[in-house]
Formats: sequence, structure tokens, C-alpha cells
Amino acid sequence: MKAERISIEQAKPDKLFYLVTSATIYRSDDGRCLILRRSDDEPVHPGKWANAGGKLEHKDLDLENPTSIDGNVVVFEDAIPRLLGRETLEESGLVVDENEKYIGSKVFVRPDGIPVVLIKFGVEYKDGEVKLEKGAFTDSAWANADEVKDYDCIDGVVEEVAATIEVFSRG
Repeated sequence: MKAERISIEQAKPDKLFYLVTSATIYRSDDGRCLILRRSDDEPVHPGKWANAGGKLEHKDLDLENPTSIDGNVVVFEDAIPRLLGRETLEESGLVVDENEKYIGSKVFVRPDGIPVVLIKFGVEYKDGEVKLEKGAFTDSAWANADEVKDYDCIDGVVEEVAATIEVFSRG
């Protein structure tokens, strides 16, 4: 019997986390990465500069259309690359290539007590003009590894920009 619905009732409360990806968007023609200024109304890191990214949502796992079914386990291959693509488009208006590069990860607890697993990726700009998600972001900038230091970024963003530039400029 395969899963018919997503259930948090059956999950162990001490094993519930948000799964979040961040995407440092790299533009190869000038070697810069996109950073976004979070709205002052955001509950976490208001007004700070960040990368695009977001949470894996239940709607991302369409139980009627899994990649495959392994016995009674419903499988969704490549959910993370699709999440990166969805979030970059929603937050920045940009389309990115599906050649994401792993940059790092961290686990933290938000001020509201929600534990988060953050997986950080570098992604390459493919198409589009920056169009910020209304209510979420107030400004954007393309910055290189030195320029990003001039922005009031969330801890780790400066290093993620530098790592992304290095990964993609190496080829």
C-alpha cells in the first residue's frame, strides 16, 4: 500500500524539520551573484541581504504523480533541483540551469522555535530579468566576492557567494 496522503500525524515530533534550500545565482558573463534584500517585515533576518531559496512544501510532492513507487514507498526523484528552480523563479523572476552545485549545509533553530535543515547550492543564471517577489524582498544586487562584503548579509552569504563564484569559474 503506497502513501495516499502526506501525514505529519504519523511522524515523530522530535524528527520534524523544515527542509530549506538556498540558491546563490551565478551570472557567468560578469562573474557576479544575485543577492536579495529581505523585507523589514520578514520574521527571520528582516532587512538582511540573502540568496533566493525556500522550503520544500507538501504540494511539491504530488502523490498522484510520483517518479516511481518502490514497494509501498512513493518516490520523488529530483525534488531538490525542482525546488531550487521554483524558488528562484518565485523570488527573483529568474530561470536557472539544472546543474546545481552543492555548497554546504547547516541546521539551525529559528527564533520561533522551528528547526531547519538548510542545504546550500550554487546555480547558474539561464534567463529572465530580476523581478522581486512582492512582500518578501525590497531590493536586489549583482555582486562579486569582494562587493558582497559591503552588504549587510545573513551570516554565511558572503562565503556562499565566494564559493559559488569559485565553483562556476573553475568550469
